[in-house]
Amino acid sequence: MSAEFPGVDELLASWLPHQRWFGGKGRDITATSGRAELVRGGDPAVWTYLLNVDYADGGNDTYFVPLSVRSHTTEVLGYALIGETTNADGSPAWVHDALHDREVTPLWSELLNAGTRSGSLTFVREPDAQIPADLLGDALTVEQSNTSLVYGEVAIVKFFRRIEPGHNPDVEVHEALRVTGNPHLAPLLGYVTTSDVPGDEDATLAMAQEFLPAASDGWAQATASVRDLYAEGDLHPDEVGGDFASDAHRLGAATASVHADLARVLPTMEAGEDWLVSAAEGMRERLAEACAAVPALREHADALRATYDALVDVKAPIRLQRVHGDLHLGQVLRTTSGWTILDFEGEPARPIAERRAPSTALRDVASMLRSFDYAARSLLLDGQEDPQLAYRAAEWSSRNRGAFCTGYGEESGEDPRDQAVLLRALEADKAVYETLYEARNRPAWLTIPLRSLERITSEEVT
Repeated sequence: MSAEFPGVDELLASWLPHQRWFGGKGRDITATSGRAELVRGGDPAVWTYLLNVDYADGGNDTYFVPLSVRSHTTEVLGYALIGETTNADGSPAWVHDALHDREVTPLWSELLNAGTRSGSLTFVREPDAQIPADLLGDALTVEQSNTSLVYGEVAIVKFFRRIEPGHNPDVEVHEALRVTGNPHLAPLLGYVTTSDVPGDEDATLAMAQEFLPAASDGWAQATASVRDLYAEGDLHPDEVGGDFASDAHRLGAATASVHADLARVLPTMEAGEDWLVSAAEGMRERLAEACAAVPALREHADALRATYDALVDVKAPIRLQRVHGDLHLGQVLRTTSGWTILDFEGEPARPIAERRAPSTALRDVASMLRSFDYAARSLLLDGQEDPQLAYRAAEWSSRNRGAFCTGYGEESGEDPRDQAVLLRALEADKAVYETLYEARNRPAWLTIPLRSLERITSEEVT
């Protein structure tokens, strides 16, 4: 694209680090280069742009940045503006993030509805899917690693920002689970791939799902419950009108239901001692990386290593299967009919091959248990050190963690707490991941995982 718009790579290199979904925060960028493809001409013209980013540590990433290019800009487009450059003929070219340029958003749903192919791009519509072709898309503002457009009350299209060759796990899992009719999923409507990547597999750029307009996300529901508890000076969580435990119980059952269907339609295997040894080694490596970047973590390092070392003594059989990979309260929606689980792409920072690999279902359980801790403590980030509120946060978290595990066990026949050693190690590993993430992205939140570590490594999982 540089030939058409000289300087666009430099514009993007300056703009990229400030985007919430950019995963290279804290790393020095040494070079950027891009590959562009025209999707629709005119003014505005719409391009897909794959931006390659090289880092000083030797790593590299590829980001998907759809662009709208106009001969002018307006105040309304200020939020979408990336910068000004010139066309090859010297005329002005105002470059915008096309996902926040509302006027051009119908293009994506139109192409998905048509199920067409354009250059390296393939737009796939699922059988019998209904995708709106004439609605404007409104970008959600709460996401961290992707960007989603909501089309009326019909569909939501999620654009993956950091991409790799290979079928994205979110699409792969939803396609596989279609035959199960699981009630805890939003139906897949379609997806977009590009062949303009190295390797033998195309990369997934976007996916469309049925939108659930009457739903509320689990994080909002849980933190509202915590707020109700904090407003009552002398009541326990089970005595407050906004008690969340019954919802946590049903969420545990929903998670177990999805895990059972994943094991039914995708490959499973039994893990041996070598898997446990490898898992512990990976945890120790991630701990070393995090300790190097977050000095406050180092005081917990010995206890964490002992937690990981205990994995070699686990004797119970462990089944490996496809899992969600990044399950938390922000990834679930409560509707009138129950819980819906979203976003099966796994942790976006991990390589796609790792995210597609079988793991233990307890990894998702541990991730959700961490989310209950986050919900309880997120309202204590204003700097106050109130021992009573901290105690009540722990009480709320413990009650809902227990309710989730009970619901999971009743649905699956296996209570996660029966594998306490493995569950504790997985939760500790997740907390270490969180310390590194928060240090790089939300330093004010760093106290949440750090304050959880002592409990995780010393107490029984409840």
